[in-house]
Amino acid sequence: MQSELFSIPKKQDTKHFLADNTCILPGFICDNATEIRDLLEDILLLSPPRYMNTPGGQRMSVALSSCGTLGWISDAKGYRYSSYDPDTHQPRPNMPPLFSSLAIKAAAEAGFRDFRPDACLINCYIPGSKMSLHQDKDEQDLTQPIVSVSLGLPAEFLWGGFIRGDAKQTLLLQHGDVLVWGGDDRLRFHGIKPLKPGWHPITGDCRINLTFRKAGG
Repeated sequence: MQSELFSIPKKQDTKHFLADNTCILPGFICDNATEIRDLLEDILLLSPPRYMNTPGGQRMSVALSSCGTLGWISDAKGYRYSSYDPDTHQPRPNMPPLFSSLAIKAAAEAGFRDFRPDACLINCYIPGSKMSLHQDKDEQDLTQPIVSVSLGLPAEFLWGGFIRGDAKQTLLLQHGDVLVWGGDDRLRFHGIKPLKPGWHPITGDCRINLTFRKAGG
């Protein structure tokens, strides 16, 4: 069963808890959005986003890149993190200090004060792209939260329970919003509905999602 779509009003310095350890920070990075985009352009020149395949051979609908010490890979060998780009065989681009500082600040706002990300996954959505319900469980330390940053077109985010078939909330994530989850909520199922067409002055006709993790030990 799925609830109606809802959005969080944007007010300065507000936050809203979806669950005990899941927090939405509306518009948290809006003031830094242009600088983030410019830094992303440099990162994606070094490590272009690509459409990976699931272990079962299905092509993912979201193009992905990474920066930081580790980056995420999906292929016939499974889901995992790697220190090198699978196409260029070069080390991942460095995570800009602005990225890590904003992620640390957002995590602290949500109650996770010891977060130090070593991976930033860069998901590039075009209209029609989606992310199926899944759990983030490839990281070595599941006590660390996930910090998810939305840039550009709005997305309908599915937030479920600990079993795939549990009831889900649908949250409208808008440009500049940051969603943080961890603790008892760390392994909740979540996903993104197919992205609707549109245009945003920062990203054009797409949505970019940055997810910060502590992937290594």
